[in-house]
Amino acid sequence: MALELIKTLQDPQLVAQFQRSCGLILQLKGEANGAALGHTPLNCLQEAKKRTAGGKGVTQENGHKIYSNGSYTNGTHSQEQVRKYVVRKYLLYYLFRFAAALGQEVFYITFLPFTFWNIDSFIARRLVVVWCIVMYIGQASKDLLKWPRPFSPPVVKLETRVEAEYGMPSTHAIAATAISFTFLLASMGRYQFPLFLGFLAALCISTLVSLSRLYTGMHTVLDVICGALIALLFLAVTFPVWDKVDHQLLTNSFWPLVAVIAGFFLSYNYPKLDHYSTTRADTTVILGVGAGTCVGVWLTNQMGLTYIPAGNFPITIPPITLNLLLMVILRFTIGVVLLVITRYIAKTLSLKALGAWYKVSIRDQLVRQRLEIEVPYKFVTYTSIGIIATAIVPWLLHMLDL
Repeated sequence: MALELIKTLQDPQLVAQFQRSCGLILQLKGEANGAALGHTPLNCLQEAKKRTAGGKGVTQENGHKIYSNGSYTNGTHSQEQVRKYVVRKYLLYYLFRFAAALGQEVFYITFLPFTFWNIDSFIARRLVVVWCIVMYIGQASKDLLKWPRPFSPPVVKLETRVEAEYGMPSTHAIAATAISFTFLLASMGRYQFPLFLGFLAALCISTLVSLSRLYTGMHTVLDVICGALIALLFLAVTFPVWDKVDHQLLTNSFWPLVAVIAGFFLSYNYPKLDHYSTTRADTTVILGVGAGTCVGVWLTNQMGLTYIPAGNFPITIPPITLNLLLMVILRFTIGVVLLVITRYIAKTLSLKALGAWYKVSIRDQLVRQRLEIEVPYKFVTYTSIGIIATAIVPWLLHMLDL
């Protein structure tokens, strides 16, 4: 019975049904639903020939916009495929594409510093620690289990960058669930807000991001459910020790060193695959940010700049005024500018040093994907970003009285 349920939840037809119910329709050459929109095997083939390899485009046929998601490599297969699809419910299309963007690493790498600079470093520290650990669990599990993503057809696939990655579990579901509920748990008892509304917001965000992985065709229902469950289980097990871990992060001088060594070791010994996948690079980025954050918050505490709100807990959330909004924008702008400069300098110097050490051209993309090049330069770059975001930016904002 349980095995049958697992097979059902893994069925790509279930994903395709969800997509069709949301107005996302796959178009195949010579298929009946394609012919209904004016697609014959001949004109479909002609349209495919017009497209350049890897290109994306939109054509207008019989009053319908026909989208192409470009060519991509399916796992270990080198055959290029071009998939066309029709969008019939644009509100859901844009909603789920936005939700899918919320689950990308770039969003969290932006959101987490924003929380440090403008909300509360107490909450931000918990967010970073939880995010790094659950994402490593999720990313490594993908490449250990090696369960494929749902096949196309019948599924429409809207994201081609991660097509070579495996599917189980959904790291979007892991990240969205972990971040949403960590924010809720860390805020409880610290700030005054309706707990029910906070829970509802966390549930809505995590659910929306999880459903977006079905809509974009990147995960099965089982992938998404397991991702959310992994995050919730981790939170339930670790929540009682959050305060103790946070105290160690701020006061124990060994933790920064341990975080950097452990982060680099886990990145360099990431599960190996028989083909290149972006999961190792993304995981190195995450662990680099985590290691840099551990160093940065310890340094900030040594400087006596750890943020402690005035007054008794729970604290009333201040009203959003124009002056407060301008202050938030100014803090964020200064922080982002410093992070962009840091990324450029750290990436450039680390790549040049590695290129000179191994006597290779760092301009070659294939060279940058080699283990001994990719892991060190990304880890150094994002560890530097983590340190700047959590130590230098807060110090600068303090000096500028911001």
